[in-house]
Amino acid sequence: MMLNQINGDVIWSIIQRETKRGSKPATVNRVLALIRALFRMARDEWQWIDTFPKIKLLTGEGERDRWLTREEAERLIRVCPPHLAALVRFALATGCRASEITGLEWKRVDLDRRTAWLNQTKNGTPRGVPLNEDAIEVLREQIGNSLTHCFTYRGAPWKWQISNTAWHNALAAAGIEDFRFHDLRHTWASWHRQAGTSCDELKDLGGWKTRSMVDRYAKYSTENLLNAACRIERSGVGLTCWRCHVFVTFRKAKAPHFRARPCFFWLLDLGSNQGPTD
Repeated sequence: MMLNQINGDVIWSIIQRETKRGSKPATVNRVLALIRALFRMARDEWQWIDTFPKIKLLTGEGERDRWLTREEAERLIRVCPPHLAALVRFALATGCRASEITGLEWKRVDLDRRTAWLNQTKNGTPRGVPLNEDAIEVLREQIGNSLTHCFTYRGAPWKWQISNTAWHNALAAAGIEDFRFHDLRHTWASWHRQAGTSCDELKDLGGWKTRSMVDRYAKYSTENLLNAACRIERSGVGLTCWRCHVFVTFRKAKAPHFRARPCFFWLLDLGSNQGPTD
């Protein structure tokens, strides 16, 4: 079939065929996205066609929400072979993608300045990666394995997918299901939000171009909503900071719960936080 013969009916037949096979919306959307990308290439780059049918992705594709707890991550690292464990540890420490890690060269790493520079990223924009102590430790362990690449297998740079037999065997040994190597990046981002890293900081750390790519992790941090949640507690008596406008309740026989940083502008607030009484 020629490109100019593919119309909306043909696209719809592809959707129906994949659906009958039991494919999920996410799987169908990958097929549709590939077809759309080929059409755009044929129109914009090769100039084979002038127009192509509008291809709309299916709704109902939920965001993947898979990440590891600290205990699960430690369990996975313990059962990985050394060369794979190094990749996992570095991914959890930096949030780098698989290709960014396997392609990292020593000439782009400065251990003294605690920075790595990535020239091949998913969005095509080079970026710097700050290296915390965990990442530094992993890199120092790799010194001497290769003169060019930081991460190797038997002294040679990685030339195959990380999600190979060793990866799947490690997942099985750790008792972890439905987990991809890229989910280590989701784990890293989720840990950051749970630790209080802001969405703007996380966006820069992970090299995302837009804030919307990071907002999916906002649900893992609720500290900014804690004060609002406390306003309807049964004990409506507490302290209010007239500078920060933060209300803190008294906890039975415990001292007031001061959050984040000490503040010396607290006033006794008898409040009416009891809520409706009817």
